[in-house]
Amino acid sequence: MNEKKFPDGFYWGAATASYQVEGGIDNCDWAKAAREERVPVCGQACDHYHRYETDFDIAKSLGHTAHRFSIEWARIEPEEGKFNQEAVAHYRNVLLALHARGIKPFVTLWHFTLPLWFSESGGFERADSPEIFAQYCAFVVKELDDLCEHFSTQNEPNVVGSNGWLRGTWPPFKRFALTDLVSITNSGKSYEPRSQRGFKPLFLYMRVMKNLACSHNAAYIAIKKVSPNIEVSVVKHTIVFDSNWNPINKLKAAIANYAWTRIYMNRVKKHVDSIGLNYYFYTKFGDKRQWRKTDMDWNFAPEHIYDALKMLSVYKVPLFVSEAGIADADDSGRAEYIQKQVQATWQAIQDGIDVRGHMYWSLLDNYEWALGFEKRFGLVEIDYNTLERRIRPSAYVYKDICQHNAVLE
Repeated sequence: MNEKKFPDGFYWGAATASYQVEGGIDNCDWAKAAREERVPVCGQACDHYHRYETDFDIAKSLGHTAHRFSIEWARIEPEEGKFNQEAVAHYRNVLLALHARGIKPFVTLWHFTLPLWFSESGGFERADSPEIFAQYCAFVVKELDDLCEHFSTQNEPNVVGSNGWLRGTWPPFKRFALTDLVSITNSGKSYEPRSQRGFKPLFLYMRVMKNLACSHNAAYIAIKKVSPNIEVSVVKHTIVFDSNWNPINKLKAAIANYAWTRIYMNRVKKHVDSIGLNYYFYTKFGDKRQWRKTDMDWNFAPEHIYDALKMLSVYKVPLFVSEAGIADADDSGRAEYIQKQVQATWQAIQDGIDVRGHMYWSLLDNYEWALGFEKRFGLVEIDYNTLERRIRPSAYVYKDICQHNAVLE
């Protein structure tokens, strides 16, 4: 068997996000939207809040050496400026549980959901949102920096902005009048019919995206003041826009890559020690290929993670795959997807791109935002009636990769 080895110290694992797996969070914007029947109810989710030790036992058994998870802002700061030490203690226990199993933690400080006091007062539309966000981030890092060396400030800022202020499918449900309906399920196009529609959301989107970048920068500075040696990153969802030979299509791809990835990254590039890549989408203008599809109706294109890593490599800091995976309820294509994704990551390293680790999305099946619990991304299947965990066969293929620190051919 031919082994394509990864560098010594390369870390392997999977990722989760607090609202999607923990359960019991009812004081955030997404929980409010669910009560208003604008998005599916999350409820107990996977009950990971109480079952994290069991879940980390599974991760360890699968050869994982790293795990990315997020802190729930609404738990930590349920009222503006008032921090909950019980919530801090819980996340300290989560970190201790990872350390006890020899799993390196990667903490994301904000993964989409906002405390109600913040969202209802304007959220990232607020002029002072960078200061508010920086205060929260600095507090968490100061409380946890003895147990974690790596903190990401934000997860997928462009996704928050586009879904919340252009498409109107996520809180705060503001939709730019000229935005085409976006296909988010394999049965058709979907949007929230009560979303606020007009031209104003476009200007709010631009304000929010600028404030998000400023919030990251402010958080970076605040974190370094309380803990200078902490590695601070941002997690960037990078869509690979490609084109055929047509010059017009090449221009479209260049504009799309600039708008989706470059604008935000150029604003934060001086305030990152590393960058996390979330990869799911490959889109080619002028493409006539009939793509195999995932359960999300996305192109089955794991090999193009190479292009996403190359796109981020221009910022000259270490990269890590913070999320990449496939919705695949019957587990028929996940092993192949993982193998091709990992091989492309290996090739990126051979070509001089500084990639330090790989975390599959997701460790567990979870709440897939506006789609509820229908889509299945997990290495571990969740029975939502009994909360039983079942390891999928593809997880063992990934285990072989993790344990050998190599692509297996």
